[in-house]
Amino acid sequence: MPAFNKILIANRGEIACRVMRTAHELGYRTVAVYSEADANARHVQLADEAVCIGPAQVNQSYLVIDNIIAAAKKTGADAIHPGYGFLSENADFARACEAAGIVFIGPTVKAIHLMGSKRLSKIAMLEASVPCIPGYEGAAQDDETLIREAERIGYPLMIKASAGGGGRGMRLVHEAGQLQEQIRTARSEAQNAFGSGELILERAVIRPRHVEIQVFGDQHGNIVYLGERDCSVQRRHQKVVEEAPCPVMTPELRKAMGEAAVKAAASVNYVGAGTVEFLLDASGEFFFLEMNTRLQVEHPVTELITGQDLVAWQIRAAEGQPLPLKQEEIQLTGHAIEVRLYAEDAAHNFLPQTGKVLRWEPELLDGVRIDHGLVEGQDVTPFYDPMLAKVIAYGATRADALRKLIRAVENCVLLGVNGNQRFLANLLNHPEFAAGKATTAFIAEHFSNDESLTPQAPAARELAVAAALLYQASANGRAHQQQLAGWRSAGSAPWQFTLKQGEQSHKVALQVQRDGTQPALLASVGDSQLSLRLLHSDGRWLTFELDGIRQRQAYHLDGENLWLYGHFGNLALTDVSHAPAGGQSAASSGTIKAPMDGAIVDVLVGEGVRVTKGQLLVVLEAMKMEHPLKAGIDGVIRRVGASRGDQVKNRQVLVEIEAEEA
Repeated sequence: MPAFNKILIANRGEIACRVMRTAHELGYRTVAVYSEADANARHVQLADEAVCIGPAQVNQSYLVIDNIIAAAKKTGADAIHPGYGFLSENADFARACEAAGIVFIGPTVKAIHLMGSKRLSKIAMLEASVPCIPGYEGAAQDDETLIREAERIGYPLMIKASAGGGGRGMRLVHEAGQLQEQIRTARSEAQNAFGSGELILERAVIRPRHVEIQVFGDQHGNIVYLGERDCSVQRRHQKVVEEAPCPVMTPELRKAMGEAAVKAAASVNYVGAGTVEFLLDASGEFFFLEMNTRLQVEHPVTELITGQDLVAWQIRAAEGQPLPLKQEEIQLTGHAIEVRLYAEDAAHNFLPQTGKVLRWEPELLDGVRIDHGLVEGQDVTPFYDPMLAKVIAYGATRADALRKLIRAVENCVLLGVNGNQRFLANLLNHPEFAAGKATTAFIAEHFSNDESLTPQAPAARELAVAAALLYQASANGRAHQQQLAGWRSAGSAPWQFTLKQGEQSHKVALQVQRDGTQPALLASVGDSQLSLRLLHSDGRWLTFELDGIRQRQAYHLDGENLWLYGHFGNLALTDVSHAPAGGQSAASSGTIKAPMDGAIVDVLVGEGVRVTKGQLLVVLEAMKMEHPLKAGIDGVIRRVGASRGDQVKNRQVLVEIEAEEA
């Protein structure tokens, strides 16, 4: 039986931290690996030892098998846990561990190879009589074959990267005219993300539920399932909310799906943690989607309703121990729901965000679990997936779990980098979701007009609080005071503030009035007037009174820049009250700028070329997703400022278009 004492975690971020937690509790030593961009990351700080494995780019660090094996040998690590993503489902990596005499905490090379290919796994499942979606999973990958097979399958259909996951290399096609461009995009994205452009086609199942079964196998031939997770709420084929159990599950359906999942795992003599994913239609019929041969992002909801530590199960299975429970001993109790906290701007088409984490302060409640890899002061870079943390809540009932989760999400303070908390809170509060009716079409059909998805001007309350904080800093001569001393009356002349949010400016007039020991502030914002008192501030939290109600506000002030956090989401403001008149003008729609830091995948035009509005000009890759940049006007390319392969910065000018004369 293999035995080991030191575990290297071949991953980063929250999953590396989560694996370390269990490893330490079980008494194992741990080794972190990190890129140059992650030198100060939380997972590096938590590990007993850490080794740098290369530059920031994943294909030069976290995806370099030789560097990770070398780090294990250098530190004496005798086991490797791959986490999820990166090399977790890479058969070559598992094979390299085996060749180096290092225990791979995961399934066999054969299982990873087979199930890591959507094409090969679907063929295997058809042979094992597991229900599958009709489609094309053949070896021929030329455009002509795919177009011919698409016509046979019919529309709408799904294009999927055979080696893919996380929504990358996946496209929904409604009509034949879209097919060729979507094949090209999916193939390119799959090649960049997974090193394989192989695709499969499937009939699109409209408005299904996405339900997955957690399976576990040991080296003695035992395989069990630990209930299901409903992952139906998705955006761009990426999971947003996961919960267990599924709101519409029956004991009979759970048994049928569980036994089908065990049959799938048994077909490859599965060992360790795996997830068999199904699409469940309204009639109760289910179809095999794929099998993930690793720990899932959403595993915490299963842990909370079963009372089991799945990472501990993984480690014990890798050591050769039998599973700790038989099928009939596995009990499901209560309800758990998880959401993923992303560095992205939901109001601007979920654009990934980069920058420095100035503040991270999640609220911890009984029944709430936060899995994260964040420390204040770290940089969120464009090199990795934008997921920062997972917020999970458990309750005796679904309503209990949901209520706790909404509070935890709303009170999860993240400043400096925009997050998606407002989007998540609004989604969780939606009546359709609260009723347990959400399918994979939920966001498109019920949530597409939510206010969190469009830019919102700051409310008068936020602008008044911002002006008051800036006034306090000015009056005291420094930003952070334990006591609000040094105030001075401005008499009848109000303080005038101009606060800028993005390209929009907002005026606030602040009248300071003495009333007892604390000054009263009268803020005028447009037609609104608000009276407030600042009671206490410490550089992190402001306590103030507005309309007789005492409240707390998380904030971060750095010179002219102020970040506020509350139920309205994240708000970044700049005090431009003393900026010179006639500042920067808005960029012309003929100027194409990088929407974030990233790498140029393709430049499709050259100088002097005539283009039309909406034409694809540049493809930018950032945070493992491709972002098409298109012309905003008709015209002629005057300048191209980037080439394929270039690393570019946020707001860098990539293309300039000279508008056609009328």
